[in-house]
Amino acid sequence: MEDILLAAQPRAVIGKQVNALRRAGNIPVVLYGKHLSDPLTLQIDEKTLKTVVAKAGHNRLIKMTVDAGEQRLVLTREVQRNPISGRIVHVDFQEVSLTEKITTPVPLVLVGTSPAVTRGEGLLIHGIDEVQIRVLPGNLIPEIAVDVSALVALNQSLFVKDLKVSDQIEILTQGEEMIAKVVPVKEEVLTTEAPTAATEVEVIGKGKKEEEGAEGEAGAGEGKKEEKK
Repeated sequence: MEDILLAAQPRAVIGKQVNALRRAGNIPVVLYGKHLSDPLTLQIDEKTLKTVVAKAGHNRLIKMTVDAGEQRLVLTREVQRNPISGRIVHVDFQEVSLTEKITTPVPLVLVGTSPAVTRGEGLLIHGIDEVQIRVLPGNLIPEIAVDVSALVALNQSLFVKDLKVSDQIEILTQGEEMIAKVVPVKEEVLTTEAPTAATEVEVIGKGKKEEEGAEGEAGAGEGKKEEKK
């Protein structure tokens, strides 16, 4: 796997003044770490930063140089974005050591197809989409593949405890957390509702009134004929 390189420069601008920095095409970032006496305030070209963040995610090592100095091994920790435009406005990086374990999230990627789903018996629902792991930086993995072809029957599930990873990786997430499950397909039964008693009474009542009205009119007509006679 190729190295991910990133160049950064020291930053003196802080506070509200960083807006001018962003307009100039640079993004404010902070580098912190266990062996740094104080966090480093830096700036990085926006286009370069966008590419690196997308490529590295949160669990691929980045080789960062600060002001053309020595390389530092870092991980992306927090990425802040503009809620409207989605543009990156700030990033936190963490410096790591190859000899010290770190805790980091790793995404879960579902692969394969469940036979129960293929047969049309069930639907696959997702649970958690990442787990926390503890590992040496040199043994980091970009993702964990979860093979759902093992779900052959309805109501069968895959849990964190079912994950297969290297002995060099410790999974910290609770083993009973669900990753995926096959649930039955719910069939919608369409029924034609019979008329209710209230509806029948209303119809019958209406019929009677109309009938009585017609009889009344007929009676009135006969009465008028008798008078004429």
